[in-house]
Amino acid sequence: MDNEMKLPVDGQRLREFTGILQKYKAGKHSVERRTIAAENWWKLRNQAEERKTSQGLSGFQAVSGWLHNVIVSKHADAMEAYPEPSILPREAGDRQEAAVLSKIIPVILEQNEFEKTYSDAMWQKLKTGTGVYKVYWDAEKLNGLGDIAIERVDLLNLFWEPGTADIQDSPYFFHTRLENNRELEEAYPQLKGQLKGTGFLASRFLYDDAVSTEGKSTVVDVYYKRKEQGRTVLHYCKYVGDRLLYSTENMRLLKLRALSDELPEEAAQGGGGLYEHGLYPFVFDSLFPIEGSPCGYGFIDLCQNSQTQIDMMQTAFIKNTMVGSVPRYFQRVDGAINEDEFLDLNNPIIHVSGNLGQDSLRTVDYRPLSGNYIDMRTSVINELRETSGNTETSVGLVSSGVTAASAIAALQEASGKGSRDATRSSYRAYGKIISLCIELIRQFYELPRQFRITGNMGMERFIDYNNRGLLPQSQSFQGIELGMRLPVFDIKVIPQKSSSYTRLSQNELALQFYQMGFFSPSQADQALSCMSMMEFEGKDELMQRICANGTMHRKLSMFQQYALAMTEKYEPERAAELMSSITGDPEILQRSRIKLKEKGTGENSRVAQARRRAQSVSQPGGN
Repeated sequence: MDNEMKLPVDGQRLREFTGILQKYKAGKHSVERRTIAAENWWKLRNQAEERKTSQGLSGFQAVSGWLHNVIVSKHADAMEAYPEPSILPREAGDRQEAAVLSKIIPVILEQNEFEKTYSDAMWQKLKTGTGVYKVYWDAEKLNGLGDIAIERVDLLNLFWEPGTADIQDSPYFFHTRLENNRELEEAYPQLKGQLKGTGFLASRFLYDDAVSTEGKSTVVDVYYKRKEQGRTVLHYCKYVGDRLLYSTENMRLLKLRALSDELPEEAAQGGGGLYEHGLYPFVFDSLFPIEGSPCGYGFIDLCQNSQTQIDMMQTAFIKNTMVGSVPRYFQRVDGAINEDEFLDLNNPIIHVSGNLGQDSLRTVDYRPLSGNYIDMRTSVINELRETSGNTETSVGLVSSGVTAASAIAALQEASGKGSRDATRSSYRAYGKIISLCIELIRQFYELPRQFRITGNMGMERFIDYNNRGLLPQSQSFQGIELGMRLPVFDIKVIPQKSSSYTRLSQNELALQFYQMGFFSPSQADQALSCMSMMEFEGKDELMQRICANGTMHRKLSMFQQYALAMTEKYEPERAAELMSSITGDPEILQRSRIKLKEKGTGENSRVAQARRRAQSVSQPGGN
């Protein structure tokens, strides 16, 4: 084989990547335009305000915050239902591993400040219609040990094949970002003096600050999939301009070349891939989905027309109010009225030259707006609220005729359906994030790592954890090898935080169960029958606990009966004491003592008979 080996990713291949990226960007134009426009609306920068207008009444345009309030309210609903993962095993042998994962994954998320990332992604989702997460392995974390990293990604910097609804079906997926040339040259010395211009440039938001691209270059991360030996392999390439920085395909071939002079044929066809899960490390969370696109549209796209109408009417109302509050006059050109004295409200005398006729100065007619216009504006505001689901009931306001707590709760529950539906979609994206985290743990957690977790009853525990329990495991039946089994888990997402009303209702429900005796082991069957017809959070867990308590109570009662029967047979004088301890009734023991006193002795009949027999043996001649 020749000493020089042609690498799969070279300069020509990079130019092909850039050509595909340009096509993807052109197909994403409508998404970028809508995203930028939505962000401008969020900043209350609509088209009229962006124009340079003159000062004064003619250039004024009202910009109200009704749509802004809708998004703020929806974001608050989403954060009240902040998710928490519950890892469930698919096989009985993986129960312990699932329980440990349920404890350590929240720790990993906390170390990544995922709550802030989730909040930022929710803002992005509500405004532009799509929130995007990136779940990847950061080899520089923990002083080079590496760990999982999760971050929110700007939608304008992502590119996929147009018309693809699921990004996993796109042949290529690009992630671009601007980086400082000096930092790039420090990290990659081969780039020194080679960076010229920015090259490809993604669309940007209209920032309040002046963001310069001078001295920066666009770094492109391209992910693509290949079929190798019957499985999907994810490859990754990083480059800037026409300079390659990293390629999984090239690295794989170079490693094989270093190990052996003769490359296997299958190795020459591709590399080992970036991640073993074979998925693009990005998760899209869309609000209102669109066919043929992984992105959706948000509340600004849905409600901006109503917001525009409100602002136009608000502008007209304010201008009309200003016209009515500051009267205007018609003055004849040949009139002799001193204008300075007329406009000075502190001057009681106005000098006039000549005669002052009725037509020398006349007030401009003013027509106040009818109340119908006010009603129209209120109607449009209500339309925006109904369209967005941000009704008065959802923010805690109810009509004066509703006073019962149950009725108020029912109205608030019904008005929150839209927020709960949006939260469900976020939970699905959250489940994908947790799945990617588990796969990264399976691939990279080779060395033990320390985790501080919360054990039973809130006790603090420190554990060592690695990926040994997640690796493929051999399985056999009656000595016959059945191949390898990969531990797989189901992910159930539950809200970590809930509203004050939800917590209050749960606490009241628990108190009601206690007062009705649901937690009494003797009434376990009745309680389970009643709870089977109810629906509330944590029902299954509570039913399992009540069932276990009832089973334990029945076993204890059976053992108590056995103990009582044995006591009555061999130690009848202690039977009353045992019965009193079992039933908790001290009168049983008292009545037994009274009966023994009435007999004159507290000696057991069997004991007395044995004593007399012993005396007769020791005194054979006595009568």
